Amino acid sequence: MEITEQCVVALTWTLKDTLGETLDVLDEPVEFLVGGHDLLPKIEAALQGHARGAKVDLHLEPEDAFGDFDENLLFLEPRALFPAEIEEGLTIEGTALPEGTNPDAPRNVLYTITEIYPEHLVLDGNHPLSGIALRLHLKVEAVREATESEIGQGSCGTGFFKIEVGENHQPADPNRLLH
Repeated sequence: MEITEQCVVALTWTLKDTLGETLDVLDEPVEFLVGGHDLLPKIEAALQGHARGAKVDLHLEPEDAFGDFDENLLFLEPRALFPAEIEEGLTIEGTALPEGTNPDAPRNVLYTITEIYPEHLVLDGNHPLSGIALRLHLKVEAVREATESEIGQGSCGTGFFKIEVGENHQPADPNRLLH
Protein backbone atom coordinates (compact mmCIF):
# COMPACT_ATOMS: atom_id res chain seq x y z
CA MET A 1 0.00 0.00 0.00
CA GLU A 2 1.27 3.45 -0.91
CA ILE A 3 1.07 6.42 1.45
CA THR A 4 -1.87 8.69 0.65
CA GLU A 5 -4.08 11.09 2.62
CA GLN A 6 -6.02 9.46 5.45
CA CYS A 7 -3.74 6.47 5.95
CA VAL A 8 -1.58 5.48 8.90
CA VAL A 9 2.17 5.19 8.51
CA ALA A 10 4.54 3.59 11.03
CA LEU A 11 7.90 5.39 11.03
CA THR A 12 11.34 5.12 12.54
CA TRP A 13 13.81 8.00 12.23
CA THR A 14 17.04 9.71 13.08
CA LEU A 15 16.87 13.46 13.61
CA LYS A 16 20.02 15.58 13.42
CA ASP A 17 20.84 19.26 13.33
CA THR A 18 22.74 20.68 10.37
CA LEU A 19 26.06 20.10 12.16
CA GLY A 20 25.31 16.38 12.30
CA GLU A 21 24.56 16.18 16.03
CA THR A 22 21.91 13.55 16.72
CA LEU A 23 18.90 15.11 18.44
CA ASP A 24 16.55 12.13 18.50
CA VAL A 25 16.42 8.51 17.41
CA LEU A 26 13.22 6.52 17.15
CA ASP A 27 14.15 2.84 16.81
CA GLU A 28 10.71 1.37 17.41
CA PRO A 29 8.03 2.25 14.86
CA VAL A 30 5.42 4.81 15.87
CA GLU A 31 2.17 5.28 13.96
CA PHE A 32 1.08 8.65 12.57
CA LEU A 33 -2.04 9.65 10.66
CA VAL A 34 -1.21 11.15 7.26
CA GLY A 35 -3.72 13.88 6.51
CA GLY A 36 -4.35 14.64 10.16
CA HIS A 37 -2.48 16.59 12.81
CA ASP A 38 0.29 14.10 13.57
CA LEU A 39 3.01 15.11 11.09
CA LEU A 40 4.51 18.34 9.83
CA PRO A 41 3.16 19.27 6.35
CA LYS A 42 6.57 18.99 4.67
CA ILE A 43 7.02 15.46 6.07
CA GLU A 44 3.56 14.43 4.87
CA ALA A 45 4.29 15.79 1.40
CA ALA A 46 7.62 13.93 1.21
CA LEU A 47 6.00 10.64 2.25
CA GLN A 48 3.23 10.72 -0.40
CA GLY A 49 3.46 7.79 -2.80
CA HIS A 50 6.03 5.85 -0.78
CA ALA A 51 5.42 2.36 0.56
CA ARG A 52 6.74 0.06 3.30
CA GLY A 53 10.56 -0.05 3.30
CA ALA A 54 11.02 3.40 1.77
CA LYS A 55 13.72 5.66 3.17
CA VAL A 56 13.25 9.41 2.95
CA ASP A 57 15.82 12.08 3.80
CA LEU A 58 14.55 15.59 4.48
CA HIS A 59 16.08 18.94 5.26
CA LEU A 60 13.68 21.10 7.26
CA GLU A 61 14.28 24.81 7.72
CA PRO A 62 12.79 26.30 10.91
CA GLU A 63 9.76 27.64 9.01
CA ASP A 64 9.02 24.07 7.82
CA ALA A 65 9.45 22.60 11.29
CA PHE A 66 8.99 24.42 14.60
CA GLY A 67 9.37 28.04 13.53
CA ASP A 68 11.91 30.67 14.36
CA PHE A 69 12.91 31.31 17.95
CA ASP A 70 10.61 34.03 19.33
CA GLU A 71 12.17 36.11 22.09
CA ASN A 72 8.66 37.39 22.91
CA LEU A 73 7.97 33.94 24.39
CA LEU A 74 10.65 34.38 27.07
CA PHE A 75 9.38 35.53 30.45
CA LEU A 76 11.26 36.44 33.62
CA GLU A 77 9.06 35.50 36.57
CA PRO A 78 9.43 35.86 40.36
CA ARG A 79 10.92 32.66 41.83
CA ALA A 80 8.60 32.89 44.85
CA LEU A 81 5.53 32.17 42.67
CA PHE A 82 6.75 28.63 41.94
CA PRO A 83 7.15 25.54 44.14
CA ALA A 84 10.53 25.09 45.86
CA GLU A 85 11.15 21.73 44.14
CA ILE A 86 10.94 23.17 40.61
CA GLU A 87 13.96 22.42 38.43
CA GLU A 88 15.45 23.60 35.15
CA GLY A 89 14.09 21.62 32.22
CA LEU A 90 10.63 21.05 33.69
CA THR A 91 7.66 22.06 31.59
CA ILE A 92 4.49 23.85 32.64
CA GLU A 93 1.32 24.35 30.64
CA GLY A 94 0.45 28.01 30.19
CA THR A 95 -2.97 27.32 31.70
CA ALA A 96 -1.23 26.17 34.90
CA LEU A 97 1.03 29.19 35.41
CA PRO A 98 0.76 30.46 38.97
CA GLU A 99 -1.32 33.52 39.70
CA GLY A 100 0.84 36.63 39.56
CA THR A 101 2.86 35.63 36.50
CA ASN A 102 3.02 37.96 33.54
CA PRO A 103 -0.53 38.38 32.18
CA ASP A 104 0.96 38.80 28.67
CA ALA A 105 2.34 35.23 28.73
CA PRO A 106 0.14 33.22 26.34
CA ARG A 107 -1.80 30.50 28.16
CA ASN A 108 -1.97 28.18 25.13
CA VAL A 109 1.78 27.51 25.23
CA LEU A 110 3.90 24.87 26.97
CA TYR A 111 6.72 26.57 28.89
CA THR A 112 10.11 25.14 29.77
CA ILE A 113 11.96 26.45 32.82
CA THR A 114 15.34 27.25 31.29
CA GLU A 115 17.10 29.05 34.14
CA ILE A 116 16.54 29.44 37.88
CA TYR A 117 18.04 32.25 39.92
CA PRO A 118 17.53 33.05 43.61
CA GLU A 119 14.94 35.76 42.91
CA HIS A 120 13.52 34.80 39.50
CA LEU A 121 13.32 32.15 36.80
CA VAL A 122 13.08 32.13 33.02
CA LEU A 123 10.10 30.56 31.24
CA ASP A 124 10.58 29.77 27.54
CA GLY A 125 7.45 29.18 25.47
CA ASN A 126 9.35 28.23 22.32
CA HIS A 127 9.40 24.62 21.12
CA PRO A 128 12.79 23.10 22.08
CA LEU A 129 13.62 22.74 18.36
CA SER A 130 12.50 26.21 17.27
CA GLY A 131 15.04 28.16 15.26
CA ILE A 132 16.92 25.00 14.28
CA ALA A 133 17.29 23.61 10.76
CA LEU A 134 16.86 19.84 10.91
CA ARG A 135 17.92 16.80 8.91
CA LEU A 136 15.52 13.90 9.19
CA HIS A 137 16.13 10.37 7.97
CA LEU A 138 12.81 8.48 7.96
CA LYS A 139 12.09 4.83 7.28
CA VAL A 140 8.57 3.67 6.47
CA GLU A 141 8.04 0.53 8.52
CA ALA A 142 4.36 -0.05 7.67
CA VAL A 143 1.37 1.55 5.95
CA ARG A 144 -2.29 0.78 6.62
CA GLU A 145 -5.71 2.29 6.14
CA ALA A 146 -6.80 4.65 8.89
CA THR A 147 -9.79 3.74 11.05
CA GLU A 148 -12.87 5.95 11.16
CA SER A 149 -11.95 6.87 14.72
CA GLU A 150 -8.42 7.99 13.74
CA ILE A 151 -9.79 10.03 10.85
CA GLY A 152 -12.43 11.59 13.12
CA GLN A 153 -9.82 12.52 15.73
CA GLY A 154 -7.33 13.65 13.07
CA SER A 155 -4.65 11.69 14.90
CA CYS A 156 -3.29 8.31 15.94
CA GLY A 157 -2.60 9.97 19.28
CA THR A 158 1.09 10.62 18.65
CA GLY A 159 2.08 13.99 17.24
CA PHE A 160 5.48 14.57 15.68
CA PHE A 161 7.78 15.80 18.46
CA LYS A 162 4.92 16.35 20.82
CA ILE A 163 5.84 17.18 24.39
CA GLU A 164 3.55 15.11 26.55
CA VAL A 165 2.38 16.66 29.80
CA GLY A 166 1.35 14.46 32.69
CA GLU A 167 0.29 15.02 36.27
CA ASN A 168 1.46 18.17 38.07
CA HIS A 169 2.00 19.71 34.62
CA GLN A 170 5.38 18.00 34.24
CA PRO A 171 6.47 15.85 31.29
CA ALA A 172 4.75 12.47 31.37
CA ASP A 173 8.13 10.87 30.69
CA PRO A 174 11.07 13.31 30.98
CA ASN A 175 13.24 10.99 28.86
CA ARG A 176 10.78 11.19 25.96
CA LEU A 177 10.38 14.85 25.15
CA LEU A 178 10.71 14.60 21.39
CA HIS A 179 8.21 11.93 20.40
